[in-house]
Amino acid sequence: MKLSKFTDYNLRVLIYLALHTDRLCTIQEIATAYQISENHLMKVIHHLAKQQTILSRRGKGGGIQLARPVNEINLSEVIRNAEGDDSLVRCRDHGVVCCIAPVCRLPSLFEQALDAFYQHLAQYSLSDVLKHPDLLAHHFTLPEIKQSTALN
Repeated sequence: MKLSKFTDYNLRVLIYLALHTDRLCTIQEIATAYQISENHLMKVIHHLAKQQTILSRRGKGGGIQLARPVNEINLSEVIRNAEGDDSLVRCRDHGVVCCIAPVCRLPSLFEQALDAFYQHLAQYSLSDVLKHPDLLAHHFTLPEIKQSTALN
């Protein structure tokens, strides 16, 4: 299984915001830090705000921030919401006809594997990704961040 670029960007935004809980961050700032498109980030920010994972304030002095503490942002939930409900195999998609679909076990095996993947990630929150916030911050060429600030 390969996570989509959209999911990857969701996680990157959350990590960045978790390292900056003391202020609002801008899309431009995050795009520059990761060297990714602001247009892609706009879609990600809209999605995360709709999921109530982040708060977004428009206008001058606006920006984005986490909507809840990092230990309350579950990785399984973030990834499941970003990836959507698509199955791993196309034979379950509408309009797809496969002659062996009535007897093929692959779809159910893949569903079980996907469930196990999400169950495993359900044990972890965003705070688990931030065990070394100073090291993460260093890669953004930012000043060091105290661990107590990053783990609010």
